[in-house]
Amino acid sequence: MNVEDQFISHFSKKTKHIGDDGAYLDGYVYSKDAFFENVHFKREWMSLRDIAYRSMIVNISDAIAMNAKPLYALLAVAIPKDLTKAQIKELSEGFLDAAQKYGIDIIGGDTIANTKLDISVTIISKTKKPLLRKGMKKGDLLAYTGKLGDSKKELHRLLRGGNLHSKSKFRNIILREKFISTCKRYLNTGMDISDGIFSDLGKLSNSNALGFNFFSKISKDIGCSGEEYEMLISFDARQKKALIRRATQTRTPLTIFAKATRKKYKNRCKAHHF
Repeated sequence: MNVEDQFISHFSKKTKHIGDDGAYLDGYVYSKDAFFENVHFKREWMSLRDIAYRSMIVNISDAIAMNAKPLYALLAVAIPKDLTKAQIKELSEGFLDAAQKYGIDIIGGDTIANTKLDISVTIISKTKKPLLRKGMKKGDLLAYTGKLGDSKKELHRLLRGGNLHSKSKFRNIILREKFISTCKRYLNTGMDISDGIFSDLGKLSNSNALGFNFFSKISKDIGCSGEEYEMLISFDARQKKALIRRATQTRTPLTIFAKATRKKYKNRCKAHHF
């Protein structure tokens, strides 16, 4: 068990609400992620506006993954003392851009002075039919949206001193809200791909005591590419045509890559967070 799973296990044993992209309580989903300088990003990689926007979008992704409509946001921001008034304005505009795009009201939070830029966002969203990680059945088909692997390539480019191109996932994360809301009735489980598809398959495996038969080999460069924010879903094989049809209607690339089966699953990736 890695450090992250070990830490979470101390709390998950005490409550039934831990284990999905967010906590579902009484029709609402509560989700929270951190976005810290020198851990998740470096300031020279992106503008302050891009950093704030991305920090919101990666949190909104959790709401979308659970078929929830994001409503409110709480921000906790540790602001470097050397930021100018113009830079602080630029930072705030990134938060507001994402909030406006998804109809979110930023209702409060906290700010402190710091030596680096650290952000934590809480999203409060609402749903009548949450999409959970538990519910996958033997024989279900597994699929993911979009294209995987680019996030890892772009990270390596940045670490080598390169720049982001204009359509980089670090700037332009595409969430799949139309596809999920349209397909929810056909889906048994779902989650966003934040730690890499191999690691996130491990979470589905643990939640449902099932493994997977892959239809073709997925390379480690693709399987271990984190922060993709595409969707990982499972569904009854009888719904395959309906899913493909709705993917086409919503212009969502969809790859069906495995079948759920009774076998053990082993994640081939190292933990991203520790």
